[in-house]
Formats: sequence, C-alpha cells, structure tokens
Amino acid sequence: MSTLKTSNIQDTSGNNNSTPEQINQGRAKAWVNFNGEAATAVIRNHFNVSSITDEAAGDYTVNFTNAMANADYCVSGGAADTATGAGYRWLAVGSDYESNFSKTVNGVRVQPAYASANKYQAAQVYVVIHGD
Repeated sequence: MSTLKTSNIQDTSGNNNSTPEQINQGRAKAWVNFNGEAATAVIRNHFNVSSITDEAAGDYTVNFTNAMANADYCVSGGAADTATGAGYRWLAVGSDYESNFSKTVNGVRVQPAYASANKYQAAQVYVVIHGD
C-alpha cells in the first residue's frame, strides 16, 4: 500500500480545486435520496450508504458503507410528499417520537414528520452527513 500526498486536487480540466483538508472536513461524507413510500425503502441515489433499514412506517435507519470516525457528525435532510393536506414537513434526525435514539458511527435513524408531529412514509427523503 502506498500513500499519495498532495496539497491540491483538481479535476482533469484543471478546475474544481480542493485541498485534502477541505475534502476531509467540509465535503459530505454520506448522502442518500430514497423513496420511503414503498413497502421497503428504495434508494434512488447515494454516496457512502449501503442500505436503508425500514424500522416501521415513516421510521428508517440510513446505514453507512464506511463508518464515521465518531458519532459527533452533523446530519441534515428533508422530506417531501405527493399527498395533499399533510401540512408542514420536516425530517427528525437521530431520535423518534417514542424516545429511542440511534445515531452511531454505522448509521443514523431518520423520520419524516409533519405539522402534528406524526411520522409518515414520504415519497422523497433526503439525508446528508458531514463530519469526520
């Protein structure tokens, strides 16, 4: 095994500069776009996500292909639905309404929710992970 050391990385056109530190600290370590309406969550596209565990209706665990260095990473995301009348929507991260908490180096639990704090099976679920 060999080590490549560099102070700058560019694409083949000489554009899109990044330092190793920027890549390590500022770039998404994992992300996923999935359909939560199906009987089993269906991944549309992803990076560093091996699978989605469907815990229950509107309750998912995003499993990482490569573990994070620690569980102090940041999670952001969102949810959208094709149904009408559901009100405001958001993505609960790391915990559910039954007070379970699951944010580990191997994955994070997420739940689409709407105005009355009810979990639901969203057509579009987006999760992005930043950290070490």
